[in-house]
Amino acid sequence: MLRFLLQKLIFTLASLYVLATATFVLMKLIPGNPFLSEKTPKAIQERIMAHYGLDRPIWEQYLTYMGKLFSGDLGISMKYQYRSVATMINESFYLSAQLGIVSIIASVMFGVGMGVLAALYHRKLLDNLTMVLAVLGVSIPSFVLAPLLQYYFSAELRWFPVTGLKSPLHYVLPTIALSALSVAFIARLTRSTMVEVLNSDYIRTARSKGLSSFVVTTRHALRNALLPVVTYIGPLTANVITGSIVIEQVFGIAGIGEHFVTSINNRDYTLIMGLTIFYGIILMVCRFLTDIAYVLVDPRIKLSGGKGG
Repeated sequence: MLRFLLQKLIFTLASLYVLATATFVLMKLIPGNPFLSEKTPKAIQERIMAHYGLDRPIWEQYLTYMGKLFSGDLGISMKYQYRSVATMINESFYLSAQLGIVSIIASVMFGVGMGVLAALYHRKLLDNLTMVLAVLGVSIPSFVLAPLLQYYFSAELRWFPVTGLKSPLHYVLPTIALSALSVAFIARLTRSTMVEVLNSDYIRTARSKGLSSFVVTTRHALRNALLPVVTYIGPLTANVITGSIVIEQVFGIAGIGEHFVTSINNRDYTLIMGLTIFYGIILMVCRFLTDIAYVLVDPRIKLSGGKGG
């Protein structure tokens, strides 16, 4: 276990280094600078550039940035004076995290539930209905679904609030818009895996021993069918959190997505790079936890890879 954790840590640090380097290079390839839109004399702009070190050679800027990054300093925003990137992330991420966690839980619960029902009633009406809903969930983008939900359920029916995350009702529409694609994907994935597992020899053996359908489904079939879903949960977590950028804008949620959009519009180099690295850390942590979850779901899987004999 210690060797496995050490290997993962080294891989994560190397990936973060590559991500930070690539983000820095891409920022420098963008024409202009964060202060071109400022209506200030050229001499003042040059002083501002010197204050942030943007007048130095690229290699020197890179070494300075990486040195601060390795010490845990994400820098100071170039548009929000005297505000550190870490503080801005800390102040806004909790809303994005709340919405993301609710959406992930909803995605897994409804996705697995729909997939299991579709597999148990394979090629019947419930199966066809479930797959139609799954196709709709995959086909309709979140930025199209979100305004439709707002129009019908907020403006017309007045069942749910339009913006914000002030009460449990505020979470309903953003969660549906954010998790629709994930629910559809997990449902299709669970269905296909469950159909295959339910036709396995050990399932027939379990049924021949007189075990009830509930026990066979939950204790034997579902546990093995969940392995592909566990594989998807890692990327799902990162995709939900990063995908919430659009949903936050539509529903007026003051989360981290707002900073991400404004940082791009303002060419706020330090904020863009800080948010990108922060999202990268989330993705890598999710991948690490996914690898650990493999062993919990299927003990036959070894930490070194492969399955035990």
